[in-house]
Amino acid sequence: MKATILGAGNIGMALAEGLAESGACKKQDITLTKRNAKALAELQKKGFKTSLSNTEAIKGADTIFVCVLPQQLNELLEEIKPAVNTKKQLIVSVVTGAHTSVFKTILGDQTRVIRAMPNTAMKVRESMTCLSSSNATQKDINMVQALFNTMGQSIIIEENMMSAATALCACGIAFFLRTIRAASQGGVEIGFHAGDALKIAAQTALGAAKLLTENKSHPEQEIDKVTSPKGCTIAGLNEMEYQGLSSAMIKGIKLSADIANNLYKAS
Repeated sequence: MKATILGAGNIGMALAEGLAESGACKKQDITLTKRNAKALAELQKKGFKTSLSNTEAIKGADTIFVCVLPQQLNELLEEIKPAVNTKKQLIVSVVTGAHTSVFKTILGDQTRVIRAMPNTAMKVRESMTCLSSSNATQKDINMVQALFNTMGQSIIIEENMMSAATALCACGIAFFLRTIRAASQGGVEIGFHAGDALKIAAQTALGAAKLLTENKSHPEQEIDKVTSPKGCTIAGLNEMEYQGLSSAMIKGIKLSADIANNLYKAS
């Protein structure tokens, strides 16, 4: 597959590197665009094709990944509109808050669009990606899902859940990273050197996640296995809940979802 990624920012680059490292695409078959010519020169050294022109970049592409900021989307779509072949080219959007109707309004009603909400763990093949679509064929959906599955896991959801997916999936990486950071800081408080504390916290978090994905169990089932009566684990958990751990996470996710839903509207 020949892919063009319009907007080689953090997500765009995570996607490009994920595609290449998973073997889904060869680097020379991935074209990246960015406004900064110096940055593009660095990407060329890594083996990617690059272009300062979005319209030139999409020529010959099978799939066009749109990875720009919400406030840049309309201008980008108007720019590439004359060059897009909606019969042959599939659009995959990772633009926060932008409904598929935006693409069809500007590029044409027949435009095949798949919205994807991955996270930056694509680079290490551990992303969670939520997908929804409009006008896409089952073949399109299967292809894109298989593509993102090479970089982690994916699920198909209704489009009205994409803002929620943004909060839990894309923003969620930052939320869990912050909890790991907090755990490592707690480790320093109790005597570990910072590097050791971070290593222990990160690996413990990875193990906790794998218990759930491998055993297909509920968190409380796994928690019950390590909480004994009058023990240190239940004491720590209760103190964290008293200080608002769960409620803070829930409120943060809800706020992120609300903002994500309005990012494109506000742009």
